[in-house]
Amino acid sequence: MTLKNYNYQKPLDEKRIAKASRQNAKVSTKYSIEFCNYFKNMPLKKAIKISQDIQDKKDFLPLVRFNKKVGHRKGQSKRGVSSGRYPIKCAALVKELLKDVSSNAEDKNLDINKLKIIHMFASKGVTRSKLQPLGRVSGKQRESKSTNIEVIVLEE
Repeated sequence: MTLKNYNYQKPLDEKRIAKASRQNAKVSTKYSIEFCNYFKNMPLKKAIKISQDIQDKKDFLPLVRFNKKVGHRKGQSKRGVSSGRYPIKCAALVKELLKDVSSNAEDKNLDINKLKIIHMFASKGVTRSKLQPLGRVSGKQRESKSTNIEVIVLEE
């Protein structure tokens, strides 16, 4: 297994942190970036609950950066915006990644109730081109995109 370089620059105490990452996940990069910006500096238990609520469509993901032509949601605004969506596939992957980092913290004997997300980052992954069959003779070139997501939690 190769060593994963995380995109976090500050020096950390390795005994008090836990890490998890997912490479080339087939989810939207834009929604992943919004999830990362929303969950930074949030307790881990709260972030898992919010991602479950978004998956069940009880709560919406506030779109701050990528909010062009997005309808507003009823209720109180979050992070200064009331526009949002329900990215179910991305919420499921983020929840799974947060549970992975929680189990990594358990392996290091960290207290799960004191964990706080200090770093969450999403970036564009590999794009694979494929041919969509169209008509009799030729096809249409399509790209399937992917996302890299990484999480670091700290015990406080």
